[in-house]
Amino acid sequence: MRIAIASDHAGYSEKEEVKRLLTSLGHEAVDCGTGSGESVDYPEFAAKAAEMVSRGECDQAVMLCGTGIGMAMTANKFKGVRAAVCYSEFSTEMARRHNNANVLCLGARSLSMEQIRRYVDISLKTPFEGGRHLRRINKIHEYEKQ
Repeated sequence: MRIAIASDHAGYSEKEEVKRLLTSLGHEAVDCGTGSGESVDYPEFAAKAAEMVSRGECDQAVMLCGTGIGMAMTANKFKGVRAAVCYSEFSTEMARRHNNANVLCLGARSLSMEQIRRYVDISLKTPFEGGRHLRRINKIHEYEKQ
C-alpha cells in the first residue's frame, strides 16, 4: 500500500518511527511533513496527506499530533476521507471494520510508541466488513460539500 504520513511538531519523532515501521512491512510511506520538532501549524500537514487520500494518490494515511484531534478535524474536510482518532485497540479495529476509516489519527502525547505501533498494525490488518456498514458510509458521503 501507499500510505501518506503526516505530523506536527508534537508527533514528529513518532512519525519518523511509524515511517520506518511502514517501510519494514513493505508499504510505501509518503512523508507529508513536518520535517522537525520545531513548532508548526498542523493543518498544513494534515491537508497534504488528506488530499493525497482524497485524490486516490495514497490508499490510507497515518497522522500524528498531540492528541490526533486537530489532524482528524482537518482531514475530514476532504472528500472521501474518513479520519478517526483512535485511542485503543478496540477503537482502531472498529474504525476500520465498521467505518472503513482511511486515515488513522493518533495522539503522540497521549499514547506510547508501543501503542502507536500496535494501532498502526491493527489498522493495516483489519478489513472493512461492508454490509450494513457500507450503507452508513455512503450516507456520510451524502453530506460532503465540495
